Amino acid sequence: MLAFSGCGTGGYTSQGSQGSGKKLFVQACGGCHTLADAGTNGKVGPNLDDAFAQARQAGMTSDTFTQVVATQIRYPITETSTGAPCMPPVDKTLPSCDDVEGDAFCVDDQDQAVDDVAVYVGAVAGTGVTAERPTDGKSIFTANCGSCHTLSDAGTSGTVGPNLDDAKPPKDLVVQRVTNGQGAMPSFKDSLDAAQIQAVADYVSSAAGK
Repeated sequence: MLAFSGCGTGGYTSQGSQGSGKKLFVQACGGCHTLADAGTNGKVGPNLDDAFAQARQAGMTSDTFTQVVATQIRYPITETSTGAPCMPPVDKTLPSCDDVEGDAFCVDDQDQAVDDVAVYVGAVAGTGVTAERPTDGKSIFTANCGSCHTLSDAGTSGTVGPNLDDAKPPKDLVVQRVTNGQGAMPSFKDSLDAAQIQAVADYVSSAAGK
């Protein structure tokens, strides 16, 4: 559940690009959050459609949601009462390119990136709009796994789960983990169909460590 208040302020967020925000969300946030418009099915963090749908129906505006999302990104909750994984700090979620080496995911302007993601999520979360389901392994991985796992070929640098370039998992293991989950990793069998699971397993097993 997202709180409709924040512990701090990064200023009022009104100028952001929904197009850029969607791309950044899929890359940086989709592995942890479900958002129908982005086609993501992450289960580590809150389902953003569920989090905002009731408030939207009650008359709260996209602008209000934008401010909530921006605050949550800039000032994430660092400890949870349930022991569930916490949202990473903004320097992990949207790292500045000045602080990143090599080809890992990064943003040129962190404040603008936060605004873009916040404006995008604020506009679409809980609206019922859905995206076309991806069918290629790389797109499925980026949308559902990238913010938890590092995989150089996909340009992802998540640290919640194992670094897949180091682990180099075989296809059978990827299928098993994606289907059933293990530990902090949830099962994706209810959000990805069998063909999508096979596609992402083919991609990860062939791309990891390359």
